[in-house]
Amino acid sequence: MNYDVILIRYGELALKGRNRDQFEEALARSVKSVLRSFFKVKVRRNYGRMYVELHGEDAHEVMERLKRVFGISSFSPTIHVEPDQETIKTRALELIRQMDPQPRTFRVVTRRADKRYPTPSMEMNRIVGTHILRALPQIKVDVHEPEAIVNIEIRTEGTYISCETIPGPGGLPVGVSGKVLLLLSGGIDSPVAGWMMLKRGVTLEAIHFHSYPFTSERSLQKVRDLAHKLTKWGGTVRLHVVPFTEIQTAIREKCPEDYLITIMRRFMMRISERVAANTGAKALATGESLGQVASQTLESMDTINKVISIPLLRPLVAMDKIEITDISRKIDTYELSILPYEDCCTVFTPKNPVTRPKAYLAARFEEALDVEALVEAAVEGTVIEEITSKPREEINDLF
Repeated sequence: MNYDVILIRYGELALKGRNRDQFEEALARSVKSVLRSFFKVKVRRNYGRMYVELHGEDAHEVMERLKRVFGISSFSPTIHVEPDQETIKTRALELIRQMDPQPRTFRVVTRRADKRYPTPSMEMNRIVGTHILRALPQIKVDVHEPEAIVNIEIRTEGTYISCETIPGPGGLPVGVSGKVLLLLSGGIDSPVAGWMMLKRGVTLEAIHFHSYPFTSERSLQKVRDLAHKLTKWGGTVRLHVVPFTEIQTAIREKCPEDYLITIMRRFMMRISERVAANTGAKALATGESLGQVASQTLESMDTINKVISIPLLRPLVAMDKIEITDISRKIDTYELSILPYEDCCTVFTPKNPVTRPKAYLAARFEEALDVEALVEAAVEGTVIEEITSKPREEINDLF
């Protein structure tokens, strides 16, 4: 079937009241961005719906892109028809006939948004359904669990028929909720946290702590590749790469081993807060899940939080590892995340880290360090990389 228009629906945006127009404009920008390589496509919107006019572009390729646009609740490939009954009946039958496999049951659902149209919705359902039954005696009507639904939308801007509804990712359009700085490691959790924050409409930047030569260049490349995966959902990601070797070495030399992770995380938070202020980010985000490791107990989270005043978001806090892994597979970050290149958090993990650290003890141990100088040097040494959705050039094998 040569489709004419992809009809886009959005659920949560419809609840935004006076701000709805702003949210719809943001969604339109996101749709246009992911479809920028389809030169013939035109995107337009009307109250409650958005339309992607194909003008000959491949509908299936376009729909693959739309599956990655937050703010879309569902979409349908449609044919745009004249609003007379005979045309609607004929084209609806064509759609059913071209379905593969052929459905055994169906129903017709008409939405008559244009109340000037003379035929009521229930009457249109009966007219079209009867026409299909007469032409296809092997098919039956099932109003409860049909194998196919013929959707007819009669709107002021046009009449559209479809037999397929594809779920979108939901959420809010990227950019409507402000900017967040994600602490991005090379593990499974933090890319998933970034994806979940994008789903809530944030613009995402990322920060990574690199401890060369304790961690390899390949470890940093893995983080770049994970950020690249996130660009498919939220556009360009600015990656802030922080030199962390000096800080980790100082902590290891001057602080108790069991508090090493706690103090290291406190330094990460201080640095991230400074970088966030420089970029206009309103919050930090991490991939922490309550109780998953020693640094993610409530006591650890409280002790680590004490050193910052900016909000710290933990979208995975109530999820278990299986749930997180399932999402990582869905968004295609899992295989990258399990590559055996250590990050700075795993290289210096003590044998027996404290699970219920005290904030006053962490502060006392930090007195052996020049905290401000170490933080300032790390912020000044931070390198910013622009990670785009374009395929990166293959790097030479480093080993």
